[in-house]
Amino acid sequence: MTNSLNKLIEDSLRKHWSLSSMSDYGQHTFQYSDVAEEIAKLHIVFAESGIEKGDKVAICSRNMSRWGIAFLAAITYGAVAVPILHEFHPEQVHHIVNHSESRILFVGDLVWKKLSAEEMPNLEGIIQINDWALLDAKNQKLKHAIENLNKCFGEKYPSSFGKKDLCYHEDQAEELAIINYTSGTTSNSKGVMIPYRAIIGNIACANELIGNNAKPGDTLLSMLPLAHTLGMSFEFLFEFVFGIHVYFLPKMPTPSILLKALADIRPIALVCVPMILEKVVRKAVMQKISDPKIKILLKTPIIGKKIKQKICQGIRNAFGGNFYEVVVGGAALNQEVESLLHDIGFNFTVGYGATECAPLISVEDWKSFVPGSCGKVVNRMEVKIDSRNPYDIPGEILVRGQNVMLGYYKNPEATAETLRNGWYHTGDLGVIDRYGNLFIKGRIKNMLLSANGQNIYPEEIEDKLNNLPYVQECIVVQRDAKLYGLVYPDPDLIKKNNTSPQELKKIMEENRKILNTQIPAYEQVVGIILQEEEFEKTPKRSIKRFLYS
Repeated sequence: MTNSLNKLIEDSLRKHWSLSSMSDYGQHTFQYSDVAEEIAKLHIVFAESGIEKGDKVAICSRNMSRWGIAFLAAITYGAVAVPILHEFHPEQVHHIVNHSESRILFVGDLVWKKLSAEEMPNLEGIIQINDWALLDAKNQKLKHAIENLNKCFGEKYPSSFGKKDLCYHEDQAEELAIINYTSGTTSNSKGVMIPYRAIIGNIACANELIGNNAKPGDTLLSMLPLAHTLGMSFEFLFEFVFGIHVYFLPKMPTPSILLKALADIRPIALVCVPMILEKVVRKAVMQKISDPKIKILLKTPIIGKKIKQKICQGIRNAFGGNFYEVVVGGAALNQEVESLLHDIGFNFTVGYGATECAPLISVEDWKSFVPGSCGKVVNRMEVKIDSRNPYDIPGEILVRGQNVMLGYYKNPEATAETLRNGWYHTGDLGVIDRYGNLFIKGRIKNMLLSANGQNIYPEEIEDKLNNLPYVQECIVVQRDAKLYGLVYPDPDLIKKNNTSPQELKKIMEENRKILNTQIPAYEQVVGIILQEEEFEKTPKRSIKRFLYS
């Protein structure tokens, strides 16, 4: 594989010219040739506006084909792309645009309704991503270019536009390609500076994971935000350079829309956060197999095997039935769900990464995946556990290699704290077995200390609490040296069973007692506190713990 991202993009456009590249499900499809033409038009806009290589171009929109085109146009021009999660609060979007010193903002129509041009005074132009219409401009050259775009395009390519006209920026390994702002699980966002080499490294990792089981023309449904590195690298960039047709859902899907899309598209692979997989398994499987008769049959060798095969095929069919494997990332997968999926032979694997590694650190093919782990460290990367006994005593996970960031934009203090002696300090705690499988124990910032000095990893307690009745989601916090479980109860179950507040409190107290029988004495939970609303989350659906600590 070449060491140039833009050469990969250029080669893919030429090779797959007549294939479908991106679709907004149920709406418009762009072939690779269409993408090339749209990139060329945006390059004209950039050039006419005086945008130079290294200038920042921000993108803030829900997933759509034109998001991908705007991103590719910025990268191939030599500009620095600044993807902004469209679910960020308007103040965060304003801050990121200003902090990144972006000159142009591509914005979705729904996002734009909440934003203010006055709050982003240094922007030279704001372009609606849906149709390249100009929403605001201080740069008159930009205004002229947008208003006369088709005319300018015709003048630059008077006979025709084709493969011969592709000539993109020659990127270098250490050159800044993307500033990606973290989603703020434990603190405020920081601008992660991602070099071209890290993007190439992640594309290579994706190729090694599923490349042998995919071919140009295969399909994939993008379910993660493209502005998050997991979605960007594994649901868009790898697919684009490989010739895989990516579908985007034009609006937030209901479960029925999502299931229909999966059945129609039949993706070759799936990348999802644990919440999606857990919901399907809990609703469709766990409630059924909790029947005592089914439990007995499952232990019967021949009948049990057939039941497991039927369950496995049912889950596969729900996700389209054509995928090589489901790659779970972004957060820990519930152990009970994971154990069930492994027991029935479902083809899934769990990976581990960070925005600072764009994002991949470890993963393993589903056939070799060890339950409870997050795979083995990927090629071109190295992992070290900062512990006197990395096999048994959790220590901070340190990483170095091709995928690691350059640092945090305009934040030398945070960079110096995180990148030390050539190693990226993840802030995560883990152990590694003798075969190289990595096991995550929790975040250092989340780790609690018991009265007698024992380390407490709240994620491990939460994993057990999440399996108990009526618990939709939870976190464990420490208050006055005592542990409490904050629980948002399952509203569907409450409605279905007409459960009163008094009954719910009794159920939660029983849950607390059951939980305490499953954990050590120093981890005992003294109370369950019910939450009236869902926990506030990052766009990748991780709870913003720092708001509740």
